Amino acid sequence: MAAFQSTLWRLISGILGVTCLVLMATLGILLKNALTKQSIQPTSSPGPTTMEPQEGSGYCFCQEKWIGHQNNCYFISNERKTWAESRDFCASQNSSLLQLKNRDELMFMKYIRKFYWIGLSYSDQHHAWLWEDGSAFSKDLFAFTERVNAGNCMMYNSPNTVLQEPCTDGNYYICKQ
Repeated sequence: MAAFQSTLWRLISGILGVTCLVLMATLGILLKNALTKQSIQPTSSPGPTTMEPQEGSGYCFCQEKWIGHQNNCYFISNERKTWAESRDFCASQNSSLLQLKNRDELMFMKYIRKFYWIGLSYSDQHHAWLWEDGSAFSKDLFAFTERVNAGNCMMYNSPNTVLQEPCTDGNYYICKQ
């Protein structure tokens, strides 16, 4: 009976030892994968300022000179164009001028100092501010003066500051894919 108990304890010890090795190997693989994902950096725009994405921002794969943030790709221009030229450039890149979905969408740009064209312009036909895709603007996103001049388009500056300018003026712009 003593030999049986000794053999049983050896078997249990062996099983526990193998289990520990498997758990340690699994932990090592998980740590390696986690560290590898954290070291991936999105490609940044050649823009005038350097912007780092926030932790947990949900990187995505973007083309060169685009910034990945929250499963979207953004191009921050470093050249000035009219609103229409900016819209056409974005369209040539299979994107559109930025249409903001919520106030926090561009928090990774909180240190920018310039204004950028976004996809918001005043429609004389509808007597309202409309996004490039024709959808209505929500006044909950940001406040601006109700003064409206025909031919004005909207520019954005972080945090949630907007400015109306003639669409024919040359300004920087943001594209979104």
